[in-house]
Amino acid sequence: MALSWAPAIVALYFLCTPVITETTKCVPKDFGHGSVVCVCNATYCDDMSLIALPPVGKYMSYLSNMMGIRFEVGHGTFGKNSTGSGVRITINRSQKYQKIRGFGGAMTDAAAINIMSLSSGTQDQLLRQYFSSDGIGYSVVRVPMASCDFSTRLYTYADTPEDYNLDHFTLAPEDTQRKIPLLLKAQSMSPKPLSLLASAWSAPTWMKTNGALIGKGSLKGKPGGKEHKTWAQYYIRFFEEYAKYNLTFWALTTGNEPSAGKMTNYSFQALGFTPEEQRDWVALDLGPALQSSQFKHTHVLILDDNRLLLPHWAKVVLSDVHAGRYIHGVAVHWYFDHFVPPEFSLGTTHHLYPEYYLFGTEACAGWSPLDRGVKLGSWDRAEQYAHDILQDLNHYVEGWTDWNLALDQTGGPNWVKNFVDSPIIVDAQNDIFYKQPMFYAMAHFSSFLWRGSQRVGVSASFKTELEYTVFIRPDGAVVLLILNRSSAEIKFEVWDPEVGYFTSTAPARSLLTFAWNTL
Repeated sequence: MALSWAPAIVALYFLCTPVITETTKCVPKDFGHGSVVCVCNATYCDDMSLIALPPVGKYMSYLSNMMGIRFEVGHGTFGKNSTGSGVRITINRSQKYQKIRGFGGAMTDAAAINIMSLSSGTQDQLLRQYFSSDGIGYSVVRVPMASCDFSTRLYTYADTPEDYNLDHFTLAPEDTQRKIPLLLKAQSMSPKPLSLLASAWSAPTWMKTNGALIGKGSLKGKPGGKEHKTWAQYYIRFFEEYAKYNLTFWALTTGNEPSAGKMTNYSFQALGFTPEEQRDWVALDLGPALQSSQFKHTHVLILDDNRLLLPHWAKVVLSDVHAGRYIHGVAVHWYFDHFVPPEFSLGTTHHLYPEYYLFGTEACAGWSPLDRGVKLGSWDRAEQYAHDILQDLNHYVEGWTDWNLALDQTGGPNWVKNFVDSPIIVDAQNDIFYKQPMFYAMAHFSSFLWRGSQRVGVSASFKTELEYTVFIRPDGAVVLLILNRSSAEIKFEVWDPEVGYFTSTAPARSLLTFAWNTL
């Protein structure tokens, strides 16, 4: 099924391919990492084949698997009686949980550089895959405030020493010439307003205890002091500058991975906070600054770090009424998830503070030294994504944000050589891009779980290797997602008491989305 073509043959194929308006299929390429990528250029790219759901009593299915199938459409009919075939998955609408806020990725400097390395037609094609009505429904874009490791240089927006009034605050060329134009283009393609999320990696060096953007360092002084107040105003100035381009932010995080700048000698940009320091900065500086600005409705998400820090971090910050009144949610990253069971970290945090939502703000494959960088066509990494999203959704998380929207074939650029993987990899020399299995893993969730979709109860009749979750969309449709990471196909039966039964099979190493109407 998978074909391995030389670049010249791929280029020839594209030159001979007309623009296709009906359903288009994946042009596969096998790089020897277990599955295939789908090759796209300015005039050709496979689509998601999303069509209107059938009448009540019928369902649609979408299948992707390690064998190279991508969003294969199927359909079937509900019956009135159980067949007793395999494990029974039962839907319970009376159990209601969190609602979805959205899915997306990050417009880093590196992502913008890679997207703009393509011709204008291929740039548009790539952005359409994520954001257009023919794409996979991305509605969230995380935007780093100034430089991070996925930049080509170190900079902030206020590099003039002792500039406490931020008189010299200015956006960088990376913003005005790259990120902002692409965000505007993505917004123009999207059928709904994009939810922009701002995260800062480091304060300017003159505000910091270590006098450097990298390494172990915090803000000088104490919360309520001039450095802390200036750092809060830095966020306001950032929002003001982006607003000049008609870009407004749904939310901010209190800073990327604050534990890194406090507990380790980080090799790239970091700003350390303890939970106590973050609590007091929000209460005394950030919260009041937002409330007295035109951005008082911007959501504040604390932590923006690995979920293994929960529930302790949340207890320290959210138990304080002065900080808590400015906060809307808790942002989590996926790294080191295996060290702490999700029920202990996410579940406990939700049960202690149900009025604050949980939101995934960063994840990427290829970050571990044992499995570093780009692996074109890796199905293992698609499964890692799907497993983590399912685990998060089943423990009250309301959305999931991937890291870089696009990287080059080395997993960069990254000034500190912290190379990782991405759902889309760009080959600028041939003016093409590769949609990885991870892209389709994201699509199985982001295409179907619209904003406002609510998780409901679901149970299995006996222990199974299938992983699953169920949501009811705002239009009343039911969406069932099933992941089979085992090497054997698994038969199962679905029972929706409002519609009936159907039986199906999850092929080995596959991801399935089912959807049906009940109205």
